[in-house]
Amino acid sequence: MEDDPNQVRPVITVLSRDQMQDVHQRSVAILSSVGIRVDSSRARAVFDNVSGIMVQDDLVRFSQEIIDWALSVAPGEITVYDRAGNQAFHLGSSGAHETAFGIGVTNLFYQEAETDEIRPFLRKDMVHGVRLGDCLSQFGLISTLGIPQDLPEYAADLYSGLDMLANTQKPLALLVSKDEAFEPLLDLFEYLQGDLGSKPFILPYFNPITPLVLNEGTALKIMAAVKRGLPFIYNNYGMSGASTPITPVGTLALLNAELLAGLVFSQLLKEGTPVILGSLPAGFDMRSMVSTYTPKTMLLNLACAEMMDFYGLPHSGTSGSCNGWGPDLSASATLWMNHLSNCLGKVGLAPFVGGNFDSMTFSPATVVYANEIIRQARSFARGFSFADQELEIEDIRRAGPGGDFLYSDRTFALCRKLDEGVPLWPNLSLEAWQKKGSPTADSWLRARTGELLASARAPEDRAEITARGEAYLKNVLSSVIKVSKM
Repeated sequence: MEDDPNQVRPVITVLSRDQMQDVHQRSVAILSSVGIRVDSSRARAVFDNVSGIMVQDDLVRFSQEIIDWALSVAPGEITVYDRAGNQAFHLGSSGAHETAFGIGVTNLFYQEAETDEIRPFLRKDMVHGVRLGDCLSQFGLISTLGIPQDLPEYAADLYSGLDMLANTQKPLALLVSKDEAFEPLLDLFEYLQGDLGSKPFILPYFNPITPLVLNEGTALKIMAAVKRGLPFIYNNYGMSGASTPITPVGTLALLNAELLAGLVFSQLLKEGTPVILGSLPAGFDMRSMVSTYTPKTMLLNLACAEMMDFYGLPHSGTSGSCNGWGPDLSASATLWMNHLSNCLGKVGLAPFVGGNFDSMTFSPATVVYANEIIRQARSFARGFSFADQELEIEDIRRAGPGGDFLYSDRTFALCRKLDEGVPLWPNLSLEAWQKKGSPTADSWLRARTGELLASARAPEDRAEITARGEAYLKNVLSSVIKVSKM
């Protein structure tokens, strides 16, 4: 999407350039004086004997020079493809952008759309949830929706990845709960799809441990992804007053420092490795002892996006999934605030829509509701055009005082172009609403979600991919079982 000088677009700006420079210097000070703890000996070896890096036992400190180097060699643009090899979306700081949204992520429970009943997340929920995300037009990405509780622990990640691959053509954000399953899952994808690095449709997702720990599992998975030429998402998650300082600036500086450390690690592994960086800043409610998104944390999300734009790096941020007991008023407030501010700010990717109860429960109805919110937020963010002033004045002359524009040539030419998708709720008059039995908006949403879940179809090659993948996994897992019994 290119900039149009005639287009008026609303924007949100949080930080000035001087403030961004201040955050950067605070982050550099954290990395040079405090450093990060690196739990993996293999990862520590990557830092050893590198100019500008000081390694002492498991503590690694960084100089300004090594950070500047990593920023200079990391790619500023990443193109993400779908499974068929078509461009799905683009992340980067050049020109105008549109935030890409995805559904997920790693929920343990599933909330029935019709009843709000909560039960364990099952393998069938992965299948139907992926198909739901595939048919909703505002989502460009499918993230790992949950962890199936009806599969053995060692097999859940593998079958989840297979079901994601088979039930959508859209790109995948891959979260693997068991570190040892990550490389076997990439092996499965390569077996089914061939080379993963040339037109990447899989974005592995990794977290360090805040504050300032590069844990062993994350480090080793990053090394495996880089070896295969995959871009990856590196997001940290901080709770102000708990895992980060209680002040917004302190939280921003700490989280930004962690991202810079991860960037240095990735570029030392392979210069030019594409990385998508960002934070999931949250608050911590001392009364209920759970995390929460608030207006302040949403501002930090936007500020983090601006920092990545300041660096010229692709960004991934929050998706508003955490608050709420379902597709309710509580969730609505957070979703609207997150999605609209994302579209108006510098946020590149928001991959985790659809979770409630502190992101423990996947709610299909919340996903459908969010799809409508994103549609409207994008329409708002696109603004309007100042072009064709002369033609508009001529239309007004023809209509004259007391006239109308229903039959003007421009009305006929443009009325259909104004359509920006079918609304979730119909625009009913009072009489029409009463004739339909006075439905509530909530009941309409639930009914529509049920229809979509029932009608969403898988790609044509779903059966073939599932059969080949299950046969492959049967051999892999039988070998694992044999080894474990020895």
